[in-house]
Amino acid sequence: MRSNSKPHSPFNTKLILICASVVLFVFLLITTTSSFSKPPISQSHLSNSTHPVDDSEPTPLDCPSLPLTPTCTKTPPSLANALIHYATTNITPQQTLKEISVSARVLEKKAPCNFLVFGLGHDSLMWAGLNHGGRTVFLEEDKAWIEQIKQKLPSLESYHVEYVTKVHQADDLLETGMKEECKVVGDPRFSKCDLALKGFPNEIYDIEWDLIMVDAPTGFHDEAPGRMNAIYTAGLMARNREEGETDVFVHDVNRVVEDKFSMAFLCEGYLREQQGLLRHFTIPSHRARSGRPFCP
Repeated sequence: MRSNSKPHSPFNTKLILICASVVLFVFLLITTTSSFSKPPISQSHLSNSTHPVDDSEPTPLDCPSLPLTPTCTKTPPSLANALIHYATTNITPQQTLKEISVSARVLEKKAPCNFLVFGLGHDSLMWAGLNHGGRTVFLEEDKAWIEQIKQKLPSLESYHVEYVTKVHQADDLLETGMKEECKVVGDPRFSKCDLALKGFPNEIYDIEWDLIMVDAPTGFHDEAPGRMNAIYTAGLMARNREEGETDVFVHDVNRVVEDKFSMAFLCEGYLREQQGLLRHFTIPSHRARSGRPFCP
C-alpha cells in the first residue's frame, strides 16, 4: 500500500543534527564559563577549614595565618641594610663562614643583647644585623677609616680609641700580666694593671657586655699596636659583670700575641670552641662568686 506521507528529506535531518549540536555546545560553554567565574578556593582555606566553603566569604587581603608566621612584618632596617650592602659589593668579611658561624650561633641565643666589637670592618654591618634590636658598638683605632665607614654606613655606632703599645712589647706585657695587680677583678678604669685600657668613653665601661669580639687593633707587624691590651681588657670586663657570663671571641689566633694572650687572660679552662682562626671563650662573673680564681 502506498503511503500518502512525504518521505523525510536528508537535508532536513542534517539540519536538525547541526542545530542540536549547536545547542549542546552553547549549553556546555555556559556551564564551563559559570564554573570558571567562581572565586578560587585558597589552599590555606582548604587546609584550615572543616566546614563547607562559603563562596560569599571575602578573600582576605592580609597575610595568611600560618603556624610559623602568625603575622607579616617588615624586614628590620638593620637586616635590610646588611642584605643590600653585601648583595651589592664584592668585598667579603674578614672571617670565614665557619668562623662567623661560631659567633652567629651565640647571637642566635642571646640577641638582642649588648655586643662590643674591637675593630670596624667589612663585617660590621653583618654583626649589627645579627644583633638586631640590641646594641652593637665598634671600637676602632683609625679615625680616617671611621669617617669613611660612617659615610657609607651611618647607622653603625663606633668610637675612636688610641693604643700606646707595640707588638714587639708583647713579651714584656705578658710578664706584666702575671703580676698580682693584674689578677684583681674590677672596673678597668681603676685597675692598677698596665694592660687595662682606660681611654674608652665611660659608657663602654658602664655597660655589661654579653658578647665581646676582639678582631682589632692591627697586629700583623712589630710596630702595630697589637691586641695585648684588648684581650686582657675584654677578659676583665667579662669578670667584672654583676652576674651571668660573657662570650668572648678572639680572631687571628694563629699569631703569637692572640694565641698566648687569649690563653693567659681568657683562660684555657674557659675555652669553649676553636674554629679556624677564631677562639670562643665563655667567662663567668667573678663578682657574683667571691674567691673565684682568675683562671679555673
